[in-house]
Amino acid sequence: MIDYIEIKAPAKINFGLNVISKREDGFHNLETIFYPLKDLYDELRFTRSNKFEFTCSDKELETDDNLIIRAKNLLENESKKKINVRIELQKNIPLGAGLGGGSSDAAATLLSLNDMFGLKYDLDKLRSFALQLGSDVPFFISAKPAFAESRGEKLTLIDFEIPYPIVLVNPGIHISTAEAYKNIKSKPAMFNLKDLTNIKLTEPSDYITKVTNDFEDYAFNKHPEIEEIKEKLYSFGAKLSLMTGSGSTVFGIFNSFNEAEKAKVYFAEKYFAFINLPEEYDITLQTLN
Repeated sequence: MIDYIEIKAPAKINFGLNVISKREDGFHNLETIFYPLKDLYDELRFTRSNKFEFTCSDKELETDDNLIIRAKNLLENESKKKINVRIELQKNIPLGAGLGGGSSDAAATLLSLNDMFGLKYDLDKLRSFALQLGSDVPFFISAKPAFAESRGEKLTLIDFEIPYPIVLVNPGIHISTAEAYKNIKSKPAMFNLKDLTNIKLTEPSDYITKVTNDFEDYAFNKHPEIEEIKEKLYSFGAKLSLMTGSGSTVFGIFNSFNEAEKAKVYFAEKYFAFINLPEEYDITLQTLN
């Protein structure tokens, strides 16, 4: 019997986001590449208990509509088993930032409670539960680079790698996803993101005019500060910069850790700023370049 699980729930970025069309069910068809970030994650701890408890480092999130609680309740309803567990969340991913923190927490909850209480749901079933919680929650069940379409739940795992430091800047501006969708004009994609399958992104600057985020126009018009962050990332040497999700986080891909660190230090004076490094990246070597 498993009594304790500790799990990291990673953030993600959207490497391009095309809103293709509005659906009859009120949702939108989109195309995007979900790319997980190994260095930025929430931390969840699950401990068997004689009652259900949920605590969070951010007390404002201790509400019944938190996706973690909704995920636990969903598993209880589906399995007809009482799930008595203490869940502790250390929140590190900024809220409402386009980084998928809440969705990742929900997926981590589904995976952990499925194991802890021996519910024996396979990954496909967990993804179907995840979709009931949010369109991008199914991605986090595996959290591997994926081309996503439909609502974002139709996933094709891809061999896609960004072998450079990624600087994330979040200005703390909340953008309602629902409002963003209301104000967007859907259109066919100018560039097929699926063409980036089986690629190591060695020249991100080649995609500046090809890979776009359809939410940027709305976000930049309403909050010019977000566009200024993107422009500033380029001025620090970013090879490619984009907003992720419906905002308000902007990321920049840099040649070296040295360049990325300079940008991070600048933005950290005012905003949340973070560097995500690729696997097996030698910071010492890159700093000497």
